[in-house]
Amino acid sequence: MTQFSSIERSTILGEMEKEEHDLFIIGGGITGAGIALDATTRGLKTALVEMQDFAAGTSSRSTKLVHGGLRYLKQFEVGLVAEVGKERAIVYENGPHVTTPEWMLLPLHKGGTFGKFSTSIGLRVYDFLAGVKRSERRSMLSAEQTLKKEPLVKKDGLKGGGYYVEYRTDDARLTIEVMKKAIEKGAKAVNYAKVESFIYENGKVKGVKVVDQMTGKAYEIFAKKIVNATGPWVDKMREADGSKKGKVLRLTKGVHIVIDQSKFPLKQAVYYDTPDGRMVFAIPRDGKTYVGTTDTFYDKDTARPTVTTEDRVYLINTINYMFPSVNVTEADIESSWAGLRPLIYEEGKDPSEISRKDEVWVSDSGLITIAGGKLTGYRKMAEIVVDRVAKILKTEGFSSIKPCQTKNIPISGGNVGGSAKYPAFVAEKTEKLVRDLQLAKKDADRITRLYGSNVDTLIGIMRETGQNATKANLPLHIYASLEYGIQHEMVTKPIDFLIRRTGAMFFDINWVQTWKKPVIAYMAERFGWNTDEKANYEAEVERYIKDATEANDDNQ
Repeated sequence: MTQFSSIERSTILGEMEKEEHDLFIIGGGITGAGIALDATTRGLKTALVEMQDFAAGTSSRSTKLVHGGLRYLKQFEVGLVAEVGKERAIVYENGPHVTTPEWMLLPLHKGGTFGKFSTSIGLRVYDFLAGVKRSERRSMLSAEQTLKKEPLVKKDGLKGGGYYVEYRTDDARLTIEVMKKAIEKGAKAVNYAKVESFIYENGKVKGVKVVDQMTGKAYEIFAKKIVNATGPWVDKMREADGSKKGKVLRLTKGVHIVIDQSKFPLKQAVYYDTPDGRMVFAIPRDGKTYVGTTDTFYDKDTARPTVTTEDRVYLINTINYMFPSVNVTEADIESSWAGLRPLIYEEGKDPSEISRKDEVWVSDSGLITIAGGKLTGYRKMAEIVVDRVAKILKTEGFSSIKPCQTKNIPISGGNVGGSAKYPAFVAEKTEKLVRDLQLAKKDADRITRLYGSNVDTLIGIMRETGQNATKANLPLHIYASLEYGIQHEMVTKPIDFLIRRTGAMFFDINWVQTWKKPVIAYMAERFGWNTDEKANYEAEVERYIKDATEANDDNQ
């Protein structure tokens, strides 16, 4: 199995430099990870770099739903609804540990966005187009039934509700599990490695100059084809290639806030109207309720979009509008995040009206760019991109490329016997962790759900080096999680672990506050950081905690 340890980053970059690849991917979000898995399983020698951490951009900052695409039905994008609806079922089967069916309540109020009749028809069409299985098909509810599902919903003007299934995911973990599967199949990937420029031969792009952001060392890496899958940075790469023309990207910002269930005791996920005619999600998760999203054009710091006072107030107002008995205030917000959607710009359209469709462009130099698209459609987008790559390679004499293989390949951690056997798998492994390693049941359950079939590797770490946990001032399961992250998930900085490998920065800020020091201390010893380096990482963690817990109006 190819290495995916942060200890081996320099070695992997050195190996990338030694050989020509069939495909080189710039960008380690869900799109890049999907392309890496698709290409590798078709027999293409594949490498990928990401200038930040994997999933650090849009792929860890979404609404964390594998959408069926109900909103696109409203925009009459029938084909898109059919595609994403079918794709989410594939995403679920291939990784049930990172994707969970979530029943969604759509309250219908007098004068609201959705009418009762049109919603009933719409959801029926949606079930048909999306190929929704019988047990998950929509039902229409009376006002009384709607309030029984969620008593906090506004009673005034309530006519009833729609009830349908969405799929909740951990977007960053989905990305890392897809990436790990690509690595397992033979791809090479490194985080914190930035493409500084392209290398050309006779006007055609043949390679990239990559600079390791951790060491400053430069590498020249060559490939037959290069894909630009950099999300919000797509146009920057096109500019570097001299091919930014025609359609361009427009970034929109989406913000989510997290409130403890003691303040906002939502028991049912709700997709609801806002006073300005938009729609927002409120979703219960692990003792919290998170709410989002906003939709505003954005042109500031792409790497670190932040949440403003205006964003926070807007979402608080929508909560108090739809759930009037809750009376939440800005002070109740525990944490928040802001993400950017890279949308293909259409003149004169409002951010919430711009299509989420993806497009593939090939420049005169041969640089292949994938733009737009959605988390749900990542596998299909990857198939389209690699089909395009395969077609071009075949015209250049490269013949042995298989068709797409990813429809039935479980992602890393997904070898649990499919969604039907997943609950039994969780019960069995949780019991084993409690019995053999004396873990508390809630901790055992959490890490089994977080890592799926990879939990056996964590059990191995606990048994072999578990004695290090006490020395590191960490509980056994957190120690194993961190050590696994370093060895198998390229955790390079403390924020990689605290934000993207665990989701804790967004959903359990108190956990971050409790364990940040021992986590940083352990990593400092493991990587041999000096006092200044350790202090820099501590400051970086504090900066991200501030971003998550406070409004930031300076960056706007």
